[in-house]
Amino acid sequence: MGLISAQIELSNPRDKNIKPLQVRALVDTGSLHLCIPEHVAIQLDLEELYKREVTTADGKKRLVLYMGPVSIKFENRGCFTGALVLGDEVLLGAVPMEDMDVLISPAKQALIVNPESPNVAMSIAK
Repeated sequence: MGLISAQIELSNPRDKNIKPLQVRALVDTGSLHLCIPEHVAIQLDLEELYKREVTTADGKKRLVLYMGPVSIKFENRGCFTGALVLGDEVLLGAVPMEDMDVLISPAKQALIVNPESPNVAMSIAK
């Protein structure tokens, strides 16, 4: 399977005066978090919440900013999360994907809404 990307909307739910950003995100179930470049964090005027030590794909450990909150929208789904400020492109990881109840379709090579719950996101809370 090749690299999968999706068009998503990112916004700052604390400030409705800041225009949402339409961005192309690399979809990666091997990563847990939403990762955004510094220029996206600046445009959304996100607040620094914490610092996190992360291990990147090359095995190196780095201290990065964890900022938020961030609202993510994809098709008829949405969620709130924090974001690691890291890299030069937006990366959509497994945690926000699970929260929005979206899947990667290997056949379509695309991010899709869960076909078992096309109208309302499902979640397990037990």
